[in-house]
Amino acid sequence: MARGQAQLDRHLFTLEEYERMVESGGFDADARIELIRGEIVDMAPIGIRHAACVARLTALLVRKAGDSAVVWSQNPFSIPGHSRPEPDVALLRWRDDYYASKGPTPDDAVLIVEVSDTTLKYDRAVKGPLYGEAGIPEYWIINLQENTVEIYSNPEGGVYKQMRHARRGDSLALPPKLGGSILVEDFLG
Repeated sequence: MARGQAQLDRHLFTLEEYERMVESGGFDADARIELIRGEIVDMAPIGIRHAACVARLTALLVRKAGDSAVVWSQNPFSIPGHSRPEPDVALLRWRDDYYASKGPTPDDAVLIVEVSDTTLKYDRAVKGPLYGEAGIPEYWIINLQENTVEIYSNPEGGVYKQMRHARRGDSLALPPKLGGSILVEDFLG
């Protein structure tokens, strides 16, 4: 640090503090933000290709899931401690109340998906480790830059132990409770 510059302390928010601010209307209704490791982070704007991919994947998963799972699209997901990301799509264990009485936590998640065009490095370096540490069984990054899907699975000790790629022409197995698979091109477009 250069002489004469003061180091400023940052205030990190707990999940509970952040949720109180959200509930009390402490942010603009249009704010695209999420809590990541205690910091309030601006989310990247959603491009049309990103939006179309999320819509396609959501529709596919809703058809496949039926009443076996809840498809949670671009909604908050609480990770105890200091994070409340808003993944593009989450596949959650079925609950009749659709998580109205208590929001989803890592124990509820079967699959988390982030669609990446401009956020690829962030989704790999920040979101991936966050989901791995939370024990999310499977995490997909739909990489729109390369038209591939990065599949991370088997979290152990906070780190995903397996990673593989899928491309157009490949099918992705859905979590065992759902069974079946979906084709990569069906959501890439």
